[in-house]
Amino acid sequence: MSALVRVVGAGMARRRVQTLVIGLATLLAVTASVLGGSLLVASEAPFEKAFARQHGAHLAAQFDAGRATRAQVEASAHAAGADAAAGPFPTASPVMGISGQSVATLSLVGRPTPGGAVDRVDLTKGRWVRKAGEIVLSADTEPAVGLGRELTFPDLPGSPSLTVVGVARSVSRTADGWVLPSQIPALTASGEAGGYQMLYRFTHAATSTEVARDRTAVASAVPAGSLSGAQSWLSVKKVATRDTSLFVPFLVAFGVLGLVMSVLIVGNVVAGAVATGLRRIGVLKAVGCTPGQVVRACAGQALLPAAVGVVLGTVAGHLLAVPLLSRTEDVYGTAGLGVEVWLDVMVIGGVLGVVAVTACASAWRAGRLRTVDALAVGRTPAPGRGRRAARLAARLPLPRPVGLGLARPFARPARTASMVAAVVFGAAAVTLATGLSASLGEVIAAKNHNAADVTVGEAGPTGGVHIGPGGGPPTVADPAAVTRAIEDQAGTRRYYGTATTSAALSGVSGEISLVAYDGDASWGGFRMVSGRWMHRAGEVVVATPVLTAASAEVGDTITLKVHGRPVPVRIVGEVFDTGDEGTRVFTDAATLKSAVPDLKSTAYAVDLKAGTDTDAYVKALNAELKPLGTDATSGKYVNGSDTVTVIDALTAFLTALLVGVAALGVLGGVVLDTHERIRDLGVHKALGMTPRQTVTMVVTSVVLPGLVGGALGVPLGVAVHDAVMPAMGRSSGMRLPESVIAVYGTPELVLLALAGTAVAVLGSLLPAGWAARIRTATALRAE
Repeated sequence: MSALVRVVGAGMARRRVQTLVIGLATLLAVTASVLGGSLLVASEAPFEKAFARQHGAHLAAQFDAGRATRAQVEASAHAAGADAAAGPFPTASPVMGISGQSVATLSLVGRPTPGGAVDRVDLTKGRWVRKAGEIVLSADTEPAVGLGRELTFPDLPGSPSLTVVGVARSVSRTADGWVLPSQIPALTASGEAGGYQMLYRFTHAATSTEVARDRTAVASAVPAGSLSGAQSWLSVKKVATRDTSLFVPFLVAFGVLGLVMSVLIVGNVVAGAVATGLRRIGVLKAVGCTPGQVVRACAGQALLPAAVGVVLGTVAGHLLAVPLLSRTEDVYGTAGLGVEVWLDVMVIGGVLGVVAVTACASAWRAGRLRTVDALAVGRTPAPGRGRRAARLAARLPLPRPVGLGLARPFARPARTASMVAAVVFGAAAVTLATGLSASLGEVIAAKNHNAADVTVGEAGPTGGVHIGPGGGPPTVADPAAVTRAIEDQAGTRRYYGTATTSAALSGVSGEISLVAYDGDASWGGFRMVSGRWMHRAGEVVVATPVLTAASAEVGDTITLKVHGRPVPVRIVGEVFDTGDEGTRVFTDAATLKSAVPDLKSTAYAVDLKAGTDTDAYVKALNAELKPLGTDATSGKYVNGSDTVTVIDALTAFLTALLVGVAALGVLGGVVLDTHERIRDLGVHKALGMTPRQTVTMVVTSVVLPGLVGGALGVPLGVAVHDAVMPAMGRSSGMRLPESVIAVYGTPELVLLALAGTAVAVLGSLLPAGWAARIRTATALRAE
């Protein structure tokens, strides 16, 4: 055994560059595998895992403090079927203000600690409240407020204020914020708690029927009428699943790419390292080593640096996983994501297994060679096609170093194929990342419907109501006066009005929003999935969820109940729209004349003539609109930009990692090739080749693999993108318009294909510099 240890140590010392490459390859492979595996694990039922980890509430119940005492509410913890309970927590619903402006109503809960038997709240920033005057906001609360900001409540006696000391996430979404229980009286107009919140976990709560039974049990345990509301965990799960499922295909795609590339690169690097050691294997056989000892020696030379790389890669993977999974938590709206122990074990075992199997298989084939053959092959690689390719390249009107470099890939087809494979995956990753970023941008543009240059009455995407100052009632200006002001304003090209009412549709629970347009709204930024935009009364366009719920298709006739009156309409188009969970129905105002004769537009979208100064137009128009009780703005409504930022950051991070892995695969191949040709390099240098020409020759040797890899990788990336984007849409219950998927242009595809060459050149720079620096005498003496 001691002799074998000495052989392994001597081999590693003699082949320091190859040892370093094996260590680097396993380091990056493990890092990529840990991150890729973490993404796959995170994308598997993220809500269910977070709900179990945080002991989420199956039922979050709200009780009226005027109808039940604290003791009566607390007694409901023993309701039939209850497995655990937390509370009662006092509650308040004050109107929050920032910088003196009323912003939103907050649902606040008085909670002394974030832990407990039910709904353990995870802090994502800052700390928990310790004294009066502090608040922890939910990460899902809008608008987002940073740590240290002061929230005021101007509508309450004494105008109390709270300082934000933390941000937390409740998987059950039980509150917009948390304060100490003693703070609640100051946040109510009466000076007493407005109600109590109880959180329950039940033995059986897997279906809506079971949850309804549990709710009945709670209601029967308290005075009649005191249960003012209850939120089922199934409702929270539905919303969370709809939001998060959009990103599962994206994370799975990058996770699988990382795992596949890791196995590919490690296997190729180790196999190449053993293959270039044929002469050493021949020497070992000549001094009496058996084939089994040769295999163990080669496996040891590969496993030792691989083990170091595995340890460092695991550490690096965990360090990088912290910000990566933090952003993934933002995407999924959960907390507590981390690298699982079993994943570490699988990655470490898998990578070391690949190294061991590859090294043993390559060494076993070499060990079965006759000693003389191993010595001969190891010293002088078979020329074959390499010589013929070199002679052919010499006839080309190219500098000699360029010709030698271009001919080199033909000398080692298997090694060239491994480099091409690495470039293919690297180019595919870059192509996929570019397409995803462009598509997500198109998704945001498509769902915002904000093509208008100016909006009057509100800045939303489809209309609705304009909320008055301080969150007051809607401001409904005289439509005739508003339209005259718009028409008379110089620079107006076209406009349309928007009115919103409610309707009922068979198959869709509850009421839906019915958006009616007074004028042609086809230019308003609506992206059609199929069919066309409406042209006349009696026609509607809807999103995918409405078609699914109503079991209808484009061309079918459905009946809406508007204010109790049936309104038959024909579906003429499927539009991409995510508002109200995709259940809005868009129609012409004339369609609703019989059902809602007094329906008036509350908002207007204006398209300006080319060359019109938008700011001057808005200023002049507001001079006419202010007396009418409304105003105009040129601000664009943007919804979802934060999510896109998170996804873009994840995409850039993962793409950079995968490009690094691909470049390392090329680096490993070039290192092996340079080591194998070291005597040839000495001859070239002796004949006058300069260091710059040496670098040119080595870099040029990867140009063809880079071009081929890029040419193959780009279609692969496009294919993955074209599969991932529709899957992202389907998982959220939506079909995507063609403009969201068809985001690649010909010039862009050409540049992406050339990116494969850039990845290959990047991987060749380090060994090219080493080859340029080596002295002629050293190269000629090397074996």
